[in-house]
Amino acid sequence: MLTANQMPRIFLMREKGNDITLTDPDAKWSVDTVLQFYANTYPILTTAKISGPVISEDKVQYRFESMMGTKG
Repeated sequence: MLTANQMPRIFLMREKGNDITLTDPDAKWSVDTVLQFYANTYPILTTAKISGPVISEDKVQYRFESMMGTKG
């Protein structure tokens, strides 16, 4: 019998040159809701875009990419 398991989500961001891994606050939330949730802690995320998902190491990874300081 085959069993399907939902892979955990993680959220990645970069702040001041450091990669930060953010845990999933609630698996039922949309990725946009998670971004808004973490924007309260990391104001740089208020202008971020979402890239992904990428499956790596049995996790679903989304990246929050800040638009601050980018041109174009």
